[in-house]
Amino acid sequence: MTNLLSQTWFIFLMGATLIGAVLSAVHHAEVIAHKTGEPYGTLVLSISVTIIEVSLIISMMLTGHEGSEFIARDAVFATVMIVINGVIGLCIFVGGLKHHEMSFRNEGTNSALAVLTALATFILVMPMVTVSTPGPDFTKSQLAFAGIASFALYVAFLLFQTITHRDYYLPKVHSKREDSSEHAAKPSNSKTAVSAVLLLLSLIAVVGLAEALSPAIEAGVKAAGAPKTVVGIAIAMLVLLPEGFAAVRASRANRLQSSLNLALGSALASIGLTIPTVAAIAIFFDLQLSLGITSLNMVLMYLSFFIGALTLAIGRTTLLQGVVHLIIFFEYLFLSLVP
Repeated sequence: MTNLLSQTWFIFLMGATLIGAVLSAVHHAEVIAHKTGEPYGTLVLSISVTIIEVSLIISMMLTGHEGSEFIARDAVFATVMIVINGVIGLCIFVGGLKHHEMSFRNEGTNSALAVLTALATFILVMPMVTVSTPGPDFTKSQLAFAGIASFALYVAFLLFQTITHRDYYLPKVHSKREDSSEHAAKPSNSKTAVSAVLLLLSLIAVVGLAEALSPAIEAGVKAAGAPKTVVGIAIAMLVLLPEGFAAVRASRANRLQSSLNLALGSALASIGLTIPTVAAIAIFFDLQLSLGITSLNMVLMYLSFFIGALTLAIGRTTLLQGVVHLIIFFEYLFLSLVP
């Protein structure tokens, strides 16, 4: 009884500290975003979190625990589903409650969704249909090519987003007028530099706390008799907390463009940066890496992409679209527990 009580207090303390680290990360990311402007500001948080997430996945792979070959697959697939349905759905729902209808530049969001669909297909679906190896695995040459192709496609998207078509990812003119933060004085260089350091420290704390909580999560999942993939979902949710919180805050302020930039950018970075790095580590250390998802998860993923394409097609959203994405997200969670 005493041991259970102490473990409960430990989880409660770690959870409270995690929330504090998330709030700190979001604050410092917003300082940097206000200094650099869109879309550079949203890239800061998504790429920072992804780099640290990669470190977490690699450290878990190198330990060689049972099921470590599935860690990258579970984390990447969970990130895609959480972002497309959970984060975007919650942003549209919360923003719809307050503003009824919100607008954004559909040119940029459609481009991001197209790249994400291609990346997810390359990495999560192709291993199940290739015939050189049985099951959800690539050969080493296929894995190397998939990693290079993913990185090249992500770099092409970054160039498109930040240089050649940056205006596709900027808020519409009337949204800028409604956003009071546009008229606030930009932070100084020294304040921005301090925020950058504190953002990195906050993100390290978020991932460290998520890793510290993972044994308790694994024990809870095992006690409940749930599939091991639920552990990957729980850890992905913890790691995505800063980005999700920042995206929802932006939607409440009627800045849905920033929310979508942040959410889709997170999913793209999760594949475009994670998979090439993990693939290189797996090839170099001769580690087994299984990336293919089940047919059930394929159906859920392509349903998400199809509904996402409809949501982002016209450049305006309402409460109903948020509800649809959230219901798909809950369906994904339920079928993860009861496949």
